[in-house]
Amino acid sequence: MEPYSHHILICTGGYCSPERGGRSLYALLASLLEREGLLFGPNRVKRGETPCLGVCEGGPIVVVYPEGVWYAGVTPQLLERIVVEHLKGGHVVEEAVFHRVTPV
Repeated sequence: MEPYSHHILICTGGYCSPERGGRSLYALLASLLEREGLLFGPNRVKRGETPCLGVCEGGPIVVVYPEGVWYAGVTPQLLERIVVEHLKGGHVVEEAVFHRVTPV
């Protein structure tokens, strides 16, 4: 597998986003990554979807690694900010963070 700079996971399950918000975010993600030049090359972002991240309130939930940053209540506008500011620019969208994984 080719190296990547970040891994982004979007919860597409029905509990945290009953109107299928996570599913539509995942569909939007590819076009945002392509637009920002993050689908291929050394700065590429690996993307994935999961049916559950174990947090059923405040969804859709998006998680970005290696920073271990969890975003809640993600809208298409916030996802765009996450891609542009966090994944491309290296600056976490602090006001949308609800959890951080602490390194061991």
